[in-house]
Amino acid sequence: MQRVKRRLAAIMCADVAQYSRLMERDEDGTLDRLKAYRSVMSSLTEGHNGRIVNTWGDAVIIEFSSVTEAVQCAVDIQNELSLKNAELPDLNRMEFRIGINLGDVMVEGDDIYGDGVNVAARLQELAPRGGIMLSQSVYDQVKTRMALGFDPLGPQHVKNVTDPVETYAVRLGGRNAPQEGGAPRDGDKAEPKGTMPPPDWERDTQVLANGFEQARRWLRAQPRKVRGCVFMIAFFFVLNLLTSGLGTLWFVWPSLPFGLMLVWHLLVGRKEKPVVNPSQQGE
Repeated sequence: MQRVKRRLAAIMCADVAQYSRLMERDEDGTLDRLKAYRSVMSSLTEGHNGRIVNTWGDAVIIEFSSVTEAVQCAVDIQNELSLKNAELPDLNRMEFRIGINLGDVMVEGDDIYGDGVNVAARLQELAPRGGIMLSQSVYDQVKTRMALGFDPLGPQHVKNVTDPVETYAVRLGGRNAPQEGGAPRDGDKAEPKGTMPPPDWERDTQVLANGFEQARRWLRAQPRKVRGCVFMIAFFFVLNLLTSGLGTLWFVWPSLPFGLMLVWHLLVGRKEKPVVNPSQQGE
């Protein structure tokens, strides 16, 4: 009896979220889009030294000898497809869910089998639309090697796997970011809880602008001496940045007298300001 060949491999499983709904709405358009998106995935897979093992329906299995290449390929796939989806109406967008596992697989010809593949497939089912889900074995290999953020989602019980699988979501910006809370949409898998929302740059920029505006109004309402102290401190700070950067903060020393004067005007000067008795205003 011939012995079964085995090897350690990074396995990526991907499928289309709400594929049945997309087909129901527009079969021809969905098939054309699937072919186009698979072409993108095939090109990126080849660029990361991966091998497409199998495709059926809307799903695909890809094998990598390097777990780092597998994760980077998944990130590139989601980013590239996100750009393509941005050009489409919401109802026509085709978003893939990706799961990646590092494990032992059985090899038979060009096909691979075993728990290494099964876990990757289950992780793909847990992944959010446009997102990437990693197993503990993958996370341990890439956490210090890749400039990515990861959200630990804890152990997950998955079908046909005895032990719970520790899961991690890769942080991706924009529409690819994992969504927290809310009920799953009809026909879609429930998305994992505990993921971090992406930075809201528009909101943060608005908060910063509001802060500057409030500071400007406050400064305009201050006496000339206070504005002068603030100006001199800001002048030395900018000069520090232009000449030395933030490596050496020498602006503190020439700014110190102006800082003391500012404190005096804000705290002591106001207390000493005479209060006019309303009954004397007419005198």
